[in-house]
Amino acid sequence: MAHRILLVEDNQDLARLVQMHLRDAGYIVAHAMDGRTALRLLESETLDLVILDLMLPDMDGLDISRRLRAAPRYLPILMLTAKSTELDRVLGLELGADDYLTKPFSLRELLARVKALFRRVDALADAPPELQRVLEFEGLTIDPARRRVLRDGKEVHLTGREFDLLAHFARHPGLVYSRTQLLDLVWGYGHDGYEHTVNSHINRLRAKIEHTPAEPRYILTVWGVGYKFAERVDG
Repeated sequence: MAHRILLVEDNQDLARLVQMHLRDAGYIVAHAMDGRTALRLLESETLDLVILDLMLPDMDGLDISRRLRAAPRYLPILMLTAKSTELDRVLGLELGADDYLTKPFSLRELLARVKALFRRVDALADAPPELQRVLEFEGLTIDPARRRVLRDGKEVHLTGREFDLLAHFARHPGLVYSRTQLLDLVWGYGHDGYEHTVNSHINRLRAKIEHTPAEPRYILTVWGVGYKFAERVDG
């Protein structure tokens, strides 16, 4: 069954072009030019992905992202933004976007990101029972089935990508991964120049789960190579 995508974009020419390429790739696409229309479609349609412009005429895309993340059903979000500052990108990811593209972007890159998100979602749906078991570490609990993380018994709110990154590390304690390997395994694509994305996610993840992010107990840096999850977590 074809995946259903909601494109929220107020630039008609860009929206028309994106819709055409997505449909050529086999996706079913609905389009909203403003936030209120998008929210109505989100309530009435069964969707598999939202491609969301950050700047909309009536509502900030971040507001829509907040509402989606407050809903019980997890829906992947690919955020489009004309802003290129690190702060804007981080804010979008912190509020629940799974990935982002900065305008102008290539349609080939957009399709690659969409395919990567769907591969991740499909893999989660088809995951065997052993990948759904709760992972317990000293002070940290990871529940893949419910996509919940507890630190010292209190829930930690992670973005979709942060959760996937943490779950991957926690399932393979002691194994060292380079940034390129993490892009392939967690993001679903590996392109030169995107290694900074891994770094920023690691930093945000540490800020949320580590008691002292500068002295991490869980996600450790292996200098000159990459990162690993601690085989033994010291108290």
